[in-house]
Amino acid sequence: MDFRIELVPLAVTDVDRAKAFYGETVGWNVDHDQTISSELRFVQVTPPGSACSICFGTGLQMMAEGSSQFVQAVVADADAALADLQGRGVECRGVDEQAWGRFVYFEDPDGNRWALQELPDHSRQS
Repeated sequence: MDFRIELVPLAVTDVDRAKAFYGETVGWNVDHDQTISSELRFVQVTPPGSACSICFGTGLQMMAEGSSQFVQAVVADADAALADLQGRGVECRGVDEQAWGRFVYFEDPDGNRWALQELPDHSRQS
């Protein structure tokens, strides 16, 4: 039996600001933006190449108000990811070198944190 994670909720205080950050600033695909009523709105965004999306909105009751997530995604090249984010005006830290990978970190306007991990190349290890 397969268990595929395909949707991770994020808590945001301003849905339009979050949609602009992920869709326009970070450059991810905005899959859905549905307003069902004044109390219910659902936005789904997917990073390029990912089988897992993020969602946020109003009235979803997926996360406690004021909470935040830490999400990690894998990238082929941490230096390229850093350059892309910085080129888009995203505030992020330089590449963090660890034995288990190379990481780039950034946050959205609501404090949801992201780690982009370049996996270690085990073929270079002796």
